[in-house]
Amino acid sequence: MPAPPPPLNCPPGLKYLSQIDQILAHQQVELLEVLTGFETNNRFEIKNSLGQRVYFAVEDTDCCTRNCCGASRPFTLRILDNLGQEVVTMERPLRCSDCCCPCCLQEIEIQAPPGIPIGYVIQTWHPCLPKFTVQNEKREDVLKIAGPCVECRCCEDIDFEIKSLDEEVVVGRISKHWSGFVRETFTDADNFGIQFPLDLDVKMKAVMLGACFLIDFRFFESCD
Repeated sequence: MPAPPPPLNCPPGLKYLSQIDQILAHQQVELLEVLTGFETNNRFEIKNSLGQRVYFAVEDTDCCTRNCCGASRPFTLRILDNLGQEVVTMERPLRCSDCCCPCCLQEIEIQAPPGIPIGYVIQTWHPCLPKFTVQNEKREDVLKIAGPCVECRCCEDIDFEIKSLDEEVVVGRISKHWSGFVRETFTDADNFGIQFPLDLDVKMKAVMLGACFLIDFRFFESCD
């Protein structure tokens, strides 16, 4: 039986996302960072629910920016398929990490193929809770993301709910999985799970992955 055709307007390399409703992102532990505290480029294995690697994410940020700006740093994340081809690029500009500064909120642009924007994740100001708006390539609002007060949660999974625009219906979630005391205390290597509707537009599934990385850098990058 021939393979089903890719969805209409599916960017190259993203066909696989059309077949799944869950994806996992496992950050690799960097020994140099653990031993010295020297911030290295982040790397993630992106897997399906069976634990099979489907993509690999590599941060591309210079040494000075990583270690001077820390978790607030601007970055480029390159998503590679199993053949080593870059299929998605994610760009985060430098933004203030202070929640009391609503004029410099976090955002990330997702491109697929590289250079062609397919969506954005924009932080929505709130004094206590992490909230984000998901936009398509035309900067039109599509979904909302809402999380709990991260500072008040410990030793448990933390769920960020993906909601309809009116925030009445939960359609998925981005979950930061508790990795155990040692890993959580001495590293900033995090594990995430992303759930979304099977019929969600494949571009938006890629944007959800971008939202996951933005949440990781914003709330979980530092292990202090």
